[in-house]
Amino acid sequence: MAIENTSTERIETIVASQRAYFRGGNTLDIKFRLSALRALKSAIMKWEKPLADALWTDLHKSYEEGYLTELSIVLGEIDNHISHLKEWSAPEHRPTPLKMFPSRSKIISEPLGCSLIIAPWNYPVQLLLNPLVGAISAGCTALLKPSPYVPTVSTVIEQMIAETFAQEYIAVVQGNRDVNTALLEQRYDIIFFTGSPSLGRKVMSAAAKNLTPVVLELGGKSPCIVDSSANIATVARRIAWGKSLNAGQTCIAPDYLLVHTSVKDRLVDALSREFKSLLGENPKQAKHFVRIVNERAFDRLVGYLEGAKIIFGGDYDRNERYISPTIIDEADPQSPIMQEEIFGPIFPIVTFTELDEAVKFVTEREKPLALYYFGDNDSAKYILHHTSSGGACVNDTIMHIANENMPFGGVGNSGMSSYHGRESFNVFSHRRSVVTTPTWIDLPFRYMPYKLFGLVKKIL
Repeated sequence: MAIENTSTERIETIVASQRAYFRGGNTLDIKFRLSALRALKSAIMKWEKPLADALWTDLHKSYEEGYLTELSIVLGEIDNHISHLKEWSAPEHRPTPLKMFPSRSKIISEPLGCSLIIAPWNYPVQLLLNPLVGAISAGCTALLKPSPYVPTVSTVIEQMIAETFAQEYIAVVQGNRDVNTALLEQRYDIIFFTGSPSLGRKVMSAAAKNLTPVVLELGGKSPCIVDSSANIATVARRIAWGKSLNAGQTCIAPDYLLVHTSVKDRLVDALSREFKSLLGENPKQAKHFVRIVNERAFDRLVGYLEGAKIIFGGDYDRNERYISPTIIDEADPQSPIMQEEIFGPIFPIVTFTELDEAVKFVTEREKPLALYYFGDNDSAKYILHHTSSGGACVNDTIMHIANENMPFGGVGNSGMSSYHGRESFNVFSHRRSVVTTPTWIDLPFRYMPYKLFGLVKKIL
């Protein structure tokens, strides 16, 4: 199944119609936004089976994994916004200093306007529709661009959105990177992009021409640090799950293992058992093990295995785009697998003997989207204090994304700005400071020729 590129002319028409729709004030009413959020929720529930079937077709993603990591997250986000939108959108009153008497101060949240949301292929439902929830909640229009690498999912989403919303409010465009280029030539009030750092730079460069704010949700090599104090039996299962999820094609997947030498052998044995426990002796036959998205990605991943010291797994089948969970020992820190985000089920191991070595290894590299530490709480505090990452888990993986009450986002090379919950509402909004001054009195102190300046100076 191939995706047909949306023409530049249609893109221009949609952008113009959405700008006119927004300027007409159609999205400003809170009741309208709540109605749109409920409509999106109803649409997802109605289209649950087609979406689940599409995820299976494109990625071999099981219904259970698709629901847990895609649909349920979006539905939970919608419910959170429906419950709190009136509170979030209400004016926020702030103290006013005596020097401004008798004025009053408040912050009002206003929608930025027309938004462009570009999503990747690895979580094609969640990473397209979750930002959309924020756009709707804040009162923006939205132009959605799903990934062409998951054509079945992208087509189903387009059909669902077209059935649910008017094009001048929310619309979907399709196509490859040529379409991305055409999209980025248009002017928006905010661009929300999820993808690689290299493409994020292109998005930011294009946005700079119009001084358009951007949200960049990127990635990077998220370290998984296992210290000597770690509970190996428990953490191995959590690490194996985090790496198996979506076959490692997760922006916050544990990318590489940074393991204390004293526990390396025990961890490898435990991980081997846990991979088998989760996926069986032959993961190729496992219902819940996702396939690599396309041949290009498959070939890149298999290239990492050439000449590597494989101590677990290493099986692959290009016809099925299948690669088994694989552990590589003695990974060279300068090799491609330790320089590039892996985005697959391959786990290289690097060892350390002192915690400062692990800190140095992490901080010498770009800031990752996630950091995982397994060990005692005191050492965890030390690691968190001396490193930086978009988010982190102590004695777990992935789960920080599951709490809609916390912001999710990157830092440095792994992204900028954040979303989820109220952060999603805020990121699509402008927080406008408003001072209201009554006219029943007009104190003369601020006017020229600044009489009683000595008194005014004391007040200031």
